[in-house]
Amino acid sequence: ASALTAKPSLQPSNMEIRLEPRPSLLCDSAPSHSDGSNSVLSDSEESVFSGLEDSGSDSSEDYSEGEDGTSCDKGSVVMEETSGEQVKAGPPCPTMEVTVTPRRDEYEEDSSDEEDIRNTVGNVPLAWYDDFPHVGYDLDGKRIYKPLRTRDELDQFLDKMDDPDFWRTVQDRMTGHDLRLTDEQVALVQRLQKGQFGDVNFNPYEPAVDFFSSDIMIHPVTNRPADKRSFIPSLVEKEKVSRMVHAIKMGWIQPRRPRDTTPNFYDLWAQEDPNAVLGRHKMHVPAPKLALPGHAESYNPPPEYLPSEEERLTWTQQEPSERKHNFLPQKFLSLRAVPAYGRFIQERFERCLDLYLCPRQRKMRVNVDPEDLIPKLPRPRDLQPFPVCQALVYRGHSDLVRCLSVSPGGQWLASGSDDGSVRLWEVATARCMRTVHVGGVVKSIAWNPNSAICLVAAAMDDAVLLLNPALGDRLLVSSTDQLLDAVTTPVEPALQPARWLEASGEERLEGLRLRICHGKPVTQVTWHGRGDYLAVVLASPGHTQVLIHQLSRRRSQSPFRRSHGQVQRVAFHPTRPFLLVASQRSVRVYHLLRQELTKKLMPNCKWVSSLAVHPAGDNIICGSYDSKLVWFDLDLSTKPYKVLRHHKKALRAVAFHPRYPLFASGSDDGSVIVCHGMVYNDLLQNPLLVPVKVLKGHVLTRELGVLDVAFHPTQPWVFSSGADGTIRLFS
Repeated sequence: ASALTAKPSLQPSNMEIRLEPRPSLLCDSAPSHSDGSNSVLSDSEESVFSGLEDSGSDSSEDYSEGEDGTSCDKGSVVMEETSGEQVKAGPPCPTMEVTVTPRRDEYEEDSSDEEDIRNTVGNVPLAWYDDFPHVGYDLDGKRIYKPLRTRDELDQFLDKMDDPDFWRTVQDRMTGHDLRLTDEQVALVQRLQKGQFGDVNFNPYEPAVDFFSSDIMIHPVTNRPADKRSFIPSLVEKEKVSRMVHAIKMGWIQPRRPRDTTPNFYDLWAQEDPNAVLGRHKMHVPAPKLALPGHAESYNPPPEYLPSEEERLTWTQQEPSERKHNFLPQKFLSLRAVPAYGRFIQERFERCLDLYLCPRQRKMRVNVDPEDLIPKLPRPRDLQPFPVCQALVYRGHSDLVRCLSVSPGGQWLASGSDDGSVRLWEVATARCMRTVHVGGVVKSIAWNPNSAICLVAAAMDDAVLLLNPALGDRLLVSSTDQLLDAVTTPVEPALQPARWLEASGEERLEGLRLRICHGKPVTQVTWHGRGDYLAVVLASPGHTQVLIHQLSRRRSQSPFRRSHGQVQRVAFHPTRPFLLVASQRSVRVYHLLRQELTKKLMPNCKWVSSLAVHPAGDNIICGSYDSKLVWFDLDLSTKPYKVLRHHKKALRAVAFHPRYPLFASGSDDGSVIVCHGMVYNDLLQNPLLVPVKVLKGHVLTRELGVLDVAFHPTQPWVFSSGADGTIRLFS
């Protein structure tokens, strides 16, 4: 009969394999090996039982093959997986039964102080692999590489904010895993930080146990008899004494040296090292320069310097700090008759004390070049293109031009003036293409940013006029009229804060299409980026200062329930559903979908006059009447990132260029300052703000200068409207 051998599993599992004999009815005892005795396992078999793991995965299959064979045993053999022991096998038996029983973990009750190593690298410090791309090797000798992205401070901050148990999470340096401390461990750490004992039950104030009795013992500590050497003089000590006696006789040792009674004076700076830090910076301290003596200090002063009795009485009654001189001039016949100074010894002592306590080192004066304090800014010619000179002047208005706006394509320009007209200009030729008389002062004007709609909104008195300029593509003009005429008004219109009125026949010939009446003066009108919504600002107290109109449905709504001050300017965020509302002292950012306040910016200005949002939406600028331009970084802080004070008078308008990193500001001093404002995609790099050009051309009228500025949508050009009734293009 063929012998059935059982192959044990090579996986590192805590299992005990028992091969128990059973009386065999089919075969007799198996023959022994050729040597006739129980032989020791071979090297390959011994390696299996010594704890080495096999890289193969066929251990479970071998078990199944061993169990399916014929069961015919004789004898009893017990095999266990051990490390460091040599396992001897009994005589082979042709039939064996393999029974697998779970084995108890031998480390379950291990009380060793070793740390549990859970990583696959082994008991190796991970700091050894800081300069390598891997952290160890596997069983096949291949490298175990580090992850591509390690946890930086930003990931730790996010984990700190998201994980409520982050404060009790620590990293095990041996394994690299994060461990969550239990309440008992946290209490243990807190006790150790307070300087207490780790064991809660330990009482450090228990009475001390006196292990030694204070009673005098009669019996000695030991009953060992005294040595013989304790009664005989030591020869080594005798030799030492003889040497000391010889040294005393020769005068090498003085047993009683006479004391020196002379006092010792120490020089504090005698042992000063010239190479030391104090020695290198040591320099001469000159004595203070005293005023030269005058006639009052003379022993025979002129009569006009001698005080009278009243002056003497006044001098004695004055405080020492109020006296003109700290002495009274006196007259002596000769220099020999001058008595000794009464406070000579006291002042000499104070002088010596000052010299003794005077520091012998002066602070090195910081040699700073004033040019080094100026920040290193790039040259303006490296930041081109930007407008540098005046190119065109648009003349036609008879009164000051308050507002202007450029079409999305950059071909046309709209302006509103106090002369009660809205003029449409051709940008390239400065020719007035059309004039619309509205009959009132135009406070604000805005061209629809949607290139598919040809529409201009103008704020006049208490109404917002929607004009079709009828310029450019005729198909675009007709499609705009069709879009406005396609809106159907409901039979029972809802209650709205504004009234939408159709234009009459004569008004349609002038270009007027709709009139939105509010009942209160309108100070500003601005469009949303998509061109369907527009926001207006009303000059009235209350929560209805800001209204939002929807053009496609002709609906109006008031988004706020209460007021936070007089609203100056509003602006839509270019990419997010945010509405920025600027009051006199603050700028509030509202989320329109959530209907909540997102952020409140504090410009630290007396009165905010203008507002502009960066095309990317992460930065805004505010102009104020106290000649400040404030730059805000919305991702950085609610306080200003930088405050620019380039203008001498109040700022009237600010604007961003939609494509180039430029922004401009117009002021009552008649100038337009163009600045380079580069915003980087890297959040760790601050914006670069550099003033590049001051543009002048407007004439001051009624102490007013530039009233509005606007950039060309595609070219690095800037338009400015002034109180002199002109519009100027700088390119």
